[in-house]
Order: sequence, then structure tokens, then C-alpha cells
Amino acid sequence: MWWPTCQLPHSSQKIFSSTPSSTGAPPQNDRHLSCLPATSPLRERRPRYVLPGAGSATSHDNVGEYRTSPAGFSVAMQVELADRAAARPSETGETPPSSPAAAAAASAAAEDAPLLPGGGGGVRRRLVVSERFRQRSGSFRREVRRAAEETYLLTRLTLILLRYLGIGYRWIRQFLALCCYTFLLMPGFVQVVYYYFFSSQVCRSVVYGEQPRNRLDLYIPTDRTGLKPVVAFVTGGAWIIGYKGWGALLGRRLAERGILVACIDYRNFPQGTIGDMVEDASQGIAFVCNNIASYGGDPERIYLVGQSAGAHIAACTLLHQAIKESGEGDASTWSIAQLKAYFGISGGIMEGEESLQKFSPLVMVKDSAARSAVSLLPRIFLFHGLSDYSIPSAESEAFFDALQQNGAKADLFLYDGKTHTDLFLQDPLRGGRDKLLEEIVTVIHNDNPDTSAQHLAVPVARRLVPEFMLMLAGRV
Repeated sequence: MWWPTCQLPHSSQKIFSSTPSSTGAPPQNDRHLSCLPATSPLRERRPRYVLPGAGSATSHDNVGEYRTSPAGFSVAMQVELADRAAARPSETGETPPSSPAAAAAASAAAEDAPLLPGGGGGVRRRLVVSERFRQRSGSFRREVRRAAEETYLLTRLTLILLRYLGIGYRWIRQFLALCCYTFLLMPGFVQVVYYYFFSSQVCRSVVYGEQPRNRLDLYIPTDRTGLKPVVAFVTGGAWIIGYKGWGALLGRRLAERGILVACIDYRNFPQGTIGDMVEDASQGIAFVCNNIASYGGDPERIYLVGQSAGAHIAACTLLHQAIKESGEGDASTWSIAQLKAYFGISGGIMEGEESLQKFSPLVMVKDSAARSAVSLLPRIFLFHGLSDYSIPSAESEAFFDALQQNGAKADLFLYDGKTHTDLFLQDPLRGGRDKLLEEIVTVIHNDNPDTSAQHLAVPVARRLVPEFMLMLAGRV
């Protein structure tokens, strides 16, 4: 009988043979190979190497058949199965399932692993980092572009302004005086700036129009029970450097007395003309009249305040609105009747110029065609210092006389020894009693008989700047 056996020769000896048995029986290869798996290398008749000394049969040169003993066949099968088990993971690419803890550890290791080009996790991390970098780069580019646009605008407006004004000894002297004035009052300015940017009572840059400078700041009292009286404040700045932030000190003092303050910003020259400034102020007043209730203000108790150039702009706005309502123009989104009173502080009236007829309150009041409009004006209170050399007190005196002669209700308060900025700036920085502030607060609270006494009896304001620095600033 012929038995399929597996010879285990020495190294590099092949195990296949097709020699017939000694009895002359033909080899039964198919019958004996059917016991092996279909994918076995023995069925494919591939050369194999076996351990030496595992069999005694001799090898032959005809590759394709084999002849071994039964013991050798068992050994060969064990070697074949072991080789297949070792080769299967590398050939199929499959890995045994891992536990959840092992998977989590592998995921954490992949997150912390360096970004190597061969790893899929590294590629994903690299894509996330690249996306974040692109987002930050885009945001940075937008900020740089915005800053460049604003810098270009300011530079262009400055050059236009210098072209109109000229650069000479007079302007250089005034610029140096302004720098000295600012330096002397810097201790107070630092405290006011800190309050402006970090106080929870200040709501900055509320949009009221479509122009770039159509913004206003709100100073809200700490006691928010009930609706508060409202002051719409138009700041000064010589029609050139006006800014809503200049009203921070007045807004703080009035908010301490239970009055809500809205400081209106507007376009300055050369960005806008006097007509543009009046238009912006009118839009700001309209916003206050129509929306202040949502901020805790009383729309039935709104007062208009202007200082220096802001007093001129506010007076022009009042007169233009009165002319519209008297039938000589279209009505707008607010009414003169919504304003309880107007306070003009150190105002410039720009009297006597025919070319400024539309923007000189004094000329407009004297015009007989506007006589009916003057009667619509609210109560007017004018404040001016007798030592004001920037805008002489005669401006306010002439405007007061014209108002009385044409039937308007007006009052004039003159302060001996006070300069152009004393009433609005130095006196509040000095602390103690502020006569101008007391006059305004008294008028506002007297209109409301239900006003509690705590709003009238507030703590005395503390000093923000030493007296000698205030004296020096007044002489600059």
C-alpha cells in the first residue's frame, strides 16, 4: 500500500516527490491530497522546507508529488497550520477587536502623537489645525483692513482740515496750548476715562442713524425703579473735534442724581458741514424721543442740553424743527412738544453773517417769517461765563434779548470770573458744589412733583484734580 508521507530533509531540501511505490502501484495523489484544505500550499505543490531529521525518505528531482511517512505527514501539517496562522494578519490586514478602554487609550495617544506623514490621525489633526489657522488669519486680515480704512479716513480728513486752516504760528500756538491744558487736567481725565470704559452704568455707541458718526452713549442711573427724566446732550468741540465721549463727566454727575443722559455724536468738519451736524443732531433727538423708554427713560420728560459748538447745533436743530412744525416745511419723526426745556452752555451763536442765515439762531429768531415758529420753542436757559474769551458772553446776551422780544420764554445765567470751560469741565473736576449742575437738576426735578428727596440730596462730589493744576489750566 502507498502512504502519503512527508519527508523532513535537511535545509534547502524539497519535500515533494512523484516516484511510485515499491510494489509498482501508481501514486494516488488526488485521493491523498483531498484531505488537505483547498488553500494549502501542499495542494498547490509549492516547495516547502521542513526540519531536518523528521523523516527517512529520500528526495527526488521531479517536483509535483511527494512521498513521506505518516509521522512526517503529521509534522508537516502542524508546520503548515502554524505558518498560515502567522501569515494571516499581514495578508488580510485584519486585527482582533480591542476593548473600549484600549480604544480610548489609543485615541488619546493618537491625539497627542506628533504629526507624522504616515498616520491617518495625524492627517486629520493637521487639517483641523490648518482650518483654525485660516480662520484666525482671515479675522486678523479683516481687523487690519478695518484699521487701515479708519486710519486712511482720519488722515484724509486731517489733511483736508489743514488745507483749509493753514499751518502757521497761530495754529501751532493753539495746538501747544491744548496739549498743556490736557496735561494739567490729566489726573481727572484718567478717572473719567476709566469710568467711561468700565462702568456698568454706561451703554456706549448705540446706533441711531446710518452715518458713521451716528452713535450715542447712555448713562443710566443705578436706581432703575420707574421711568427717569432724560437729558439729550450735544457735546462741543469747535465743530471740528466734537465727540460723544466728552459728555462722560456731565453724564456721570447727572446719573448720580437719577437722570438718564444720552450723549449724541455727530459728523465734524471736514467730514460734514453745519447742515450735516444739524441733521445728525435731529436724528439723535428723534431716536431718544422714540426709543428711550426701552432704556428706562421717560419719553414725557426729555430735556435738550448743548455746550459750546454743541449749544449752537442744538439751537439750530430746535429752530429748524419749529419752522417745520409751523407749516413752512415737512414734519419729522419727533416734535418740539416732546422737549420740556433747552439748556445752552457757553454757546456760540455766529451772528450777523448773511451767508449763515440758515445756521445762525440769532438771525433766524429775528426773521419775521419765523415769528410763529419761535412761539413753539420750549423754555430756554442760557449759561455763560463773563471771563469767556473763546465765545464772549455777549453772544448769549444777544440771543436772550432776541428770544424775549419775539415771545419765547428764556432765562439767562451769567457767572463772574468763569471761562469758556470752567462751567462744563473745571468746576465738575474741582468737586464740591457745582452751581451750573444744581440749576439744571433743580429745573428737571421741579417738573416732577413726585421726585424723591434723595435725588436732590446727593453726596458732594469729590475732587478729581488738585486746585493749583486747575488754576494753571484756566490760564493756558
